Amino acid sequence: MLISEPLQVAISDDLQDASSVFIGLVNPKTPVNVGGIMRASGCYGVNGVFYTGRRYELAARSGAAQYHVDTKDAGEHIPLMGVNSLLESIPADTKLICVDLVVGATPLPDFVHPPKAFYVFGPEDGTIGQDIIDKADAVVYVPTVGCMNLAASVNVLLYDRLAKSHREAANLSLNLAGDALIRQSRDNNNRTRVKVPRAPRKPRHVEPSSIDTSIVITAA
Repeated sequence: MLISEPLQVAISDDLQDASSVFIGLVNPKTPVNVGGIMRASGCYGVNGVFYTGRRYELAARSGAAQYHVDTKDAGEHIPLMGVNSLLESIPADTKLICVDLVVGATPLPDFVHPPKAFYVFGPEDGTIGQDIIDKADAVVYVPTVGCMNLAASVNVLLYDRLAKSHREAANLSLNLAGDALIRQSRDNNNRTRVKVPRAPRKPRHVEPSSIDTSIVITAA
């Protein structure tokens, strides 16, 4: 859902649950990144995505949306909303987590995710405003060499949350895990599997007593 005019949104109860997750984007630049983030949101069970600024909308209108990244059409069931202020869009009982290369931030591998979180990411060509960082409950960064693409950063953050939760957060309603979850989630053209190596055949054991070791000498 594309909002043509920025607005303030009161998050309704039907968008929240015991482990609600929201993504906030500070003035994102490209439809490719926003589309990638929407696809990631569908994979990891995000409740809603918010953004500020107009650059994404203007780029989409200019035809850049032809690079369709959200091939799972997550935008059909996950709200994508333009807002004036990310801070004013955060539910009262949800922690604000800033994700960016900020001096003094906590490395993502060491971070414990709260049950309800509103993760804010900076733009492709900038960073999160100090006013938002100052109000954050935590600031984390991904300890890479150099900065990652915006959509890639969102994917890494959401996977880290999933991995640490010890549950299949995006598939709770399906109650799937292991191979059943893989079959449900993979592309229709994907029929690959891990080949299980056969156990090596054991050599035939011959009892020493069954071997005739006697030497027969015959006269010439």
